[in-house]
Order: sequence, then structure tokens, then C-alpha cells
Amino acid sequence: MDLETNPPLKPCDSIDQAVLDAHDLAALGHDQVLSRKFSLGSMLALGFCVLGTWGTFAQDLATGLESGGPVGILWGLVLVTICNLCVALSLAELCSSMPTALGQAYWVYRLWNTPTGRFASYMCAWINTFGWWTLTASAAAFMTNFLLGTKVMFNNSWAGASEGWVQFILYVGVTAMLIVTNLVSCRSDRTLPIFNNIIGIWFAGLFIVMSIVMVVCVATQADLTFQPSRFVFSGWINQTGWSDGVTWFIGLVQAAYGLTAFDSVIHLAEEIPAPRKNIPKTIYLSVITGAITGFIFMVICLYCIQDLDQVLNSPTGLPFMELITSTVGLKGGIVLMVLFIGNGLGQAVSIMTTSSRLTWGFARDGGLPWSQYFTHVDTTWKMPVRALWLQGLLIALVGVLYFGVDTVLQAILSVSTIALTISYCIPILSLLLVGREKLPPGEFRLGRLGPVINWISVVYCLLTTVFFFFPESQNPSASDMNYAIAVFGVMLIIAVGFWIFKGHRTYLKSEDSMNAVINARCEEETFEPVYEQKKS
Repeated sequence: MDLETNPPLKPCDSIDQAVLDAHDLAALGHDQVLSRKFSLGSMLALGFCVLGTWGTFAQDLATGLESGGPVGILWGLVLVTICNLCVALSLAELCSSMPTALGQAYWVYRLWNTPTGRFASYMCAWINTFGWWTLTASAAAFMTNFLLGTKVMFNNSWAGASEGWVQFILYVGVTAMLIVTNLVSCRSDRTLPIFNNIIGIWFAGLFIVMSIVMVVCVATQADLTFQPSRFVFSGWINQTGWSDGVTWFIGLVQAAYGLTAFDSVIHLAEEIPAPRKNIPKTIYLSVITGAITGFIFMVICLYCIQDLDQVLNSPTGLPFMELITSTVGLKGGIVLMVLFIGNGLGQAVSIMTTSSRLTWGFARDGGLPWSQYFTHVDTTWKMPVRALWLQGLLIALVGVLYFGVDTVLQAILSVSTIALTISYCIPILSLLLVGREKLPPGEFRLGRLGPVINWISVVYCLLTTVFFFFPESQNPSASDMNYAIAVFGVMLIIAVGFWIFKGHRTYLKSEDSMNAVINARCEEETFEPVYEQKKS
């Protein structure tokens, strides 16, 4: 970009927002090829649904009950909320400065503009992309389990739910549905935002309905009773074999899983007007709303548990499904589960939307094999169709593990939280190491609290990552080991291999990418006074 003939545009009221957004993106090294179809409301709905905190807690209820019980679930959530909010605010500030689909990896490259920084950026991109692939796979797997569990609710002796070929076929079917829904939703600029609005309203409405129904059923039926408050707010359960201190940290994985993936909106930054202002809002608001609804729903669930052993040893293998059946009854439980599964599938669609944009963004910057092919944006479907099919194929292939390698399958599904957490840590730590004064201007700033918030974020990410690699029990058998570290290690080996053979020559090496940092720094001189004037 020739700055003399095309001087930077100032963010003033007289300039069309679309022009300013396109100019902003050009300064970061890319053309505007995706339509800015989302509004602040529809983007917030997407972020709220992708986190899906109360629903995710329900899906993963067993982990919380066994690793700390109510104390770990509720007060662990309070701790995770505080720390994750620090992480979210840190990422919001970075995104306000550099709103691109690649997100965290680009920020590392931009802040740490050295050969070492480019390699760190490349590894961050791989870790982040792998995290979203595995998160999408875990969403499809959870819905597969709930669909099969619904059948078991009718017939507890049905053995098909544990048959590998049944699980595989249903898992692939769910994955295909997610791909097709994404394709159809992007055909029109209005469809995908409307879809996310519907899922968001559905998700909020179902939260209210389920909460009220459970409370009313327990309160009105003579054979049902509420758990005492001392159990709900101070009950401690440790079935791991670890010491209570270690169990406390392992139990945080439930809360962390339910409040992870708030970077979803970051990877859609090129599809919303004024991302420097709107993306930070959606990041921290999605975390706050998710934490509040998650806490309330878990309090209600804990009060409504009738038989803890029965819930933990449910015939369906899903404690939440047993909890609903024991309080609402079979017929009412089926209705709620159908609504819950329908909403969960909608949530999975939004997760795949985010994942496809990140895959496309990584390919656009030359990080994936055959990047030029996967960078293509289809003009008919108005989305990166090839990137969508690539990740869909990889996610479907994970289902092969249903045919016997269950421990590896569970490791792949659980590694998403770890990978995403590490991808959050790398750019924040890079910012602290190079100095916060090198952060480009943006409309959202942390000010004097920035260093404190950043360091809390880094310590939290590093500490929880270590404990999330621990097995759930102290003396696990081979089938109970936590193989997440092995899966993560294999991913790192693959990433380094691609870097050696191709990535070091192609990643962020296009003409636009090489000029991006220079152009962006020139933009700072224009934007900085404007932002300072707006703040004052």
C-alpha cells in the first residue's frame, strides 16, 4: 500500500464505516473478502452460544461432581470466572488494536517482529487451530452421546449406545449436518446472523425453562426433596485419589471448559462492522453472561440432585440426563432432552463457523499445506468452503477412534481446553515481554490495570495447563490415563514438521504480509491522536 497516494483514513463520523473497516484490514495486510454480516447483537449471541456455559456444565457434570463436588463446581467457577475475565479483557485489548481472523497468532507476529517471533506466531496458530478443531469434534461427540443416551432413557438395556459402529455413523452424521448448515447459512448475508440470534434466544429460553421445571417438580412432588444448602455450597467430594489440593485444580477443568472459547468472536472480526469497538464488548460480555447463567444453573442442579450415586452411575453414562429424569420424569425428561440436544446442535454449528474462519485465516497467511487452495472464498456460498470441508473431513476422521481406541478419542476431545488456553497465553506473554508501550492503538484499553490483568492471565493459563494434563485419578489404569499430553505432543511434532518443510518459507511471507507491519506502524501515527482525543 502506497501511503503517500493512499493516506490512512481517520475514524471520524464523516467516513463510511465500511470504508474505514476495509482500510483498517488493508493496513493489517489483507483485503476485505468476507461480508460484514454480523451486528453486535448477533455476534454476542454467537459468543454466548459458543461458550454455552450452563449447557456445557450440564454435559460435563460428572467431572465436577467427582473432582471437588459442589465446592469445586461453584467456587471453582468463581475463581475461573475472575481469571478468565482477565484473559478475556487482555485479548479484547489486543483485538481492538489488531482485529484479524487469525487473531492470537497475528498479534504475536505483530508484537514480536523477529524470526523467533514468527516461529512463535506459527506455533500459536497451530495450537489455536488444533484447539478449535478438537473443540468442534468434542461438540459433535457430546451430541452423539446425548442422542444415543435419549434412546437408553427408553430402554436401559439397549447395548447399541456402546457399539463403535453406531457411535461412528451417528458422529459422522452430526458432523455432516454441521457442515451443511454452515454452507446453507452463509448463502445469504442475513441467514447466519438470524440463525445465531435464534439459537441465542433458544439457549437463554431453555435455561429459564429447565431451571423453573426442575425447581417446580422437586417442590411439588412429595417423593422428591431438595438437597440441604450445606451440601450445595460447602459439600466436598473427592473420588480421584489425589490430595484435596490437587483435586481442586483438576476440578477446575469443568469451569474452564465452560468458559473457554471466547476467542470465537475474534476469528470473526472481519465479519462485523467496527471490530475495534464491537469485538471487545462481545468478548467480555459473553464471559460475564456465561458465568452468571452457569453459576445459577449449577446451584439449581445441585439442589435438585436426589441420589448422588445414581446420578454418577447413570445407565446412559450422562449424569445430567439422569438428574433430569429423576426430577422431571421420563416423558418430561425426553422433551427437555430433545430441546437441549437441538440447542446443542445449534451451538456446534456456531463452533464450526468459528473454526472454519480460523482455518481459512491460517491458510490465508500461508501456514497450512496447500494454503493457496484453502484460501479460496467461494462467491456462490460467500464463505471459505474449502477450509470448511478440510476441517470437516479432519473432524469426521476422529470418529474412527470409536472403533476401539476410546482413550485416545477422549484425549483428543479433552485437549481443546488446554490448546485454547495456551493460545491465549502466548500473545499476552509476548505483550508483557516486548513491553505494553508497543501495543498499537485501539478503542479498548486497560490503562494502568493492564499489566496486573495481563500477569494474572498468564499465571492462570500456565498453572491450569499443568493440572489439566493430570489424570483424573492418582493411580489410573491404562484405560484411565490422561493421554491429552501425548495428543498435544503429536500435534506439536506435526506443526514443527510442517514448519521445517514449508512453513518457514510461506507463513506470513506474502508481499502483503511482509508490508503489513510497516503499514500498521504508520497507521499508529494517524490513529493514536484520534483515539486519545476520543478517550478524553
